[in-house]
Amino acid sequence: MDYIKTYKSFINSHYLSEGVRITTGVVLPALAFSYFDMFSVGIVISLGALFVSVTDSPGPIHHRKNGMAVCIAGILIVTLLVGFAAKSSVLLAILLLAGCFFFSMIGIYGTRPGSIGTAVMLVMTLTIDPRLNLDTSQKVLTHSFYMVCGGFWYMGFSMLLYNFRPYRLLQQALGEAIQATGEYLMTRSEFYKKEVNYENTFKQLLHQQAIVQNKQDELTELLFKTRSIVKESTNIGRSLVMIHLDVVDIFERIMMSHQQYPLLHEYFDQTGILNDYYDLAKELAYELEDLGIAVKSGERSRQSRDLMQHIDQVTEKLNQLRLTYLHPDNIEGFISLRRILENIQDLAERLATLRKYTDFDGSFKKRKIKGSDYEHLISSQQITPGLFFSNLTLKSDTFRHSLRVSIAIVVGFIIASALKIGHSYWVLLTIVVILKPAFSLTKKRNIDRLAGTFAGVVIALGILYLVDNNTTLLAFLVVFMAGGYTFMRTNYFISVLLMTTYLLIFYHLLNPGDFKILLKDRIVDTLIGSVIAFIASIFLFPSWERKKFKPIMVTMLSDVKEYFSVVAEAFSGRQIDPLAKQLARKNALVALANLSDAFNRMISEPKSQQQGVELLHHFVVLNHMLTSYIATLSHYLQMNVIPYSSDDFIKVAEDIRQYFTNAMSYLNDEEVTEETISNKESLRKLNDRVNQLMQKRKEELQQGQMETSTRKLLFDLKSIVDQFNLIYNVAVDLNKITQTLKIE
Repeated sequence: MDYIKTYKSFINSHYLSEGVRITTGVVLPALAFSYFDMFSVGIVISLGALFVSVTDSPGPIHHRKNGMAVCIAGILIVTLLVGFAAKSSVLLAILLLAGCFFFSMIGIYGTRPGSIGTAVMLVMTLTIDPRLNLDTSQKVLTHSFYMVCGGFWYMGFSMLLYNFRPYRLLQQALGEAIQATGEYLMTRSEFYKKEVNYENTFKQLLHQQAIVQNKQDELTELLFKTRSIVKESTNIGRSLVMIHLDVVDIFERIMMSHQQYPLLHEYFDQTGILNDYYDLAKELAYELEDLGIAVKSGERSRQSRDLMQHIDQVTEKLNQLRLTYLHPDNIEGFISLRRILENIQDLAERLATLRKYTDFDGSFKKRKIKGSDYEHLISSQQITPGLFFSNLTLKSDTFRHSLRVSIAIVVGFIIASALKIGHSYWVLLTIVVILKPAFSLTKKRNIDRLAGTFAGVVIALGILYLVDNNTTLLAFLVVFMAGGYTFMRTNYFISVLLMTTYLLIFYHLLNPGDFKILLKDRIVDTLIGSVIAFIASIFLFPSWERKKFKPIMVTMLSDVKEYFSVVAEAFSGRQIDPLAKQLARKNALVALANLSDAFNRMISEPKSQQQGVELLHHFVVLNHMLTSYIATLSHYLQMNVIPYSSDDFIKVAEDIRQYFTNAMSYLNDEEVTEETISNKESLRKLNDRVNQLMQKRKEELQQGQMETSTRKLLFDLKSIVDQFNLIYNVAVDLNKITQTLKIE
């Protein structure tokens, strides 16, 4: 591990910026009001700022502003309602039931509305704390006013920081997307190692592909929904847009590098050439990592001369190997090696172009872009009442989750009231933050919450035992607070550990005498909340992935069929719309990411809920290979490599599409007419043509003829026909899986 790179990447990440921003926005009001002997007022204002910060996730600036404004309105409503109902336990229970149900349901409108709902539910759980002494209307109104003031303070503070550095978030998000692409390439490079574990490597590859796709989707929304960035003529804004578009293309290039690796190892393991390819792929991955860090930090990225020299050396080695090792039986392997090396060369040249964009000085010529050209890549969710009401059914996962949360919260409230728990709101807060729509996410957060709490208690006790200076303790508090919010979106265990530590230090500074009671309450309340959340996730309207997997599979097949159809159109002599191809590619990759995520969630569920895991894993792997093969065909289109009559591809494409259609019919339990498929007859013309050229080329090699016109034609034609064969075979395998798969 390169610790300098890791440190530099972390220091420039938007997660650290977010942690520092939230900590500063929360701490400042408390410090300012404590100066005027109004510390209790400052704490309430700081709480308002803290809860509004929950909704301030990365995204277009107007989305962030609108989200915080809606959150402030929600905070005002629930603090007033809960405050006025505080004297009646029955009214509180009803409010908690209705409020938690509603604010969980608004998650159907997307991630940001879901975070608004979470923030408002957290306010509800906090406001029931009797220590707030909201026993009069005046106190309720005053408390609500201070909470709202805190919300407005944080929103203004966040907007002010954005105006100072409007491109900062975009640079950080873009840099992290580039680094994730580099990690994907690093994982893919494992296929060139002599002792490769294909199953484990594919699992890592699928996981990393989902990460890259999610980051690219966030970037697309951030860029093209922030119209000022697309429309303005500043060098930095347009350079960032260009970098993003080129990185998307680079990711497609990396995906299309999938080969028949076992065959390559069989041909060339003894030559050592695959080790050179492995080293080249790693170097490209490191270059992407360096580029990502440079973009995040706003620095110029320097080009590595070693990479280009290494490519030249491997090219020469391949040429020498061809002269000494090429024979009729391994022609196919040499064609693959040549294609891989061309792809590496292309990636290196694209990286060189990207490095020039990081100058941000406008001296490098950039292609023209229009925001309207990419609006079709942006997904949007309309906020309509109809969507809310249409999801009020047990068939809706969001509805089931909302029922689960609201019932669990009321149960937690009743138990906390009956046991007279000192900090009862911690029980409810634990339930809110742990319970997630998917069982696997709830399980993981539950473990992280418990482990983080206990570890945080141990660390806090150690600090308080060793340090008795309040100024030093305050410094520890701020550092742990910033760390807690920094890791909030990336590592929940670390976040809980740090937040538990800073909260215990905070309460110790407020009232050292009650620290032991506080310590006991923190542990007991967390345990009770975790147990309730775990039981609710299993028994209260559970939502198992196996019951949702078939629709996800159908969507995957539908989108990959459309992607193939758009690309295959060109091989039938028709012109294709570049925007249609971009949209089809994006939909296929998003569907693949969703499929991978769903499978990963499924294997984290109880064994009794896992059905057909091996077949499903095979299905996911096949679709990853399929998108790689189609991306390769798309690349050949851009290279204008269609070496002879394109009519020969039409029937093959029709049969492949029919296989996709049949697979979807199997999943939907519909009747399938297998006679519509020609059982590889359509491939015969293409394969016969390749075999004729292959035989001719073998004869030439036997006669010592190395450079001929046949070599070039065979190289181009076989590359394309191989992809059609691979896609065809995958389509057949997908049919077999969907025929035999049984998920109840």
